[in-house]
Amino acid sequence: QVQLVESGGGLVQAGGSLRLSCVATGRTFSNYAVGWFRQAPGKEREFVQAISRSGSSTSQSDRVKGRFTISRDNAKNTVYLQIDNLKPEDTAVYYCAAKEGPGLPASTRYDYWGPGTQVTVSS
Repeated sequence: QVQLVESGGGLVQAGGSLRLSCVATGRTFSNYAVGWFRQAPGKEREFVQAISRSGSSTSQSDRVKGRFTISRDNAKNTVYLQIDNLKPEDTAVYYCAAKEGPGLPASTRYDYWGPGTQVTVSS
């Protein structure tokens, strides 16, 4: 199995940027597709973006299109989520998740999850 740990969250003003990192340990990271999800207070967890194991394919939620960018560096066992022009409604705990195999999994099919990193955006 693979273990995931997110970092890079924090308190930022609206309009600012953050880059979240998801570092994996354990089995061969390049075998896993990775997704980012977020959960705001009192709301259900929602899908944000995903990237295939090679990085050749990505998908994203329409809600974040144009402001969020996912990328990965398999040599560093890391997937990144760049968030630009942050808005107060982006405030949430951000999680990365992984699933072994090709393509982009359905959002309900991820097997491994990190503990999350808090992003708070002030207006």
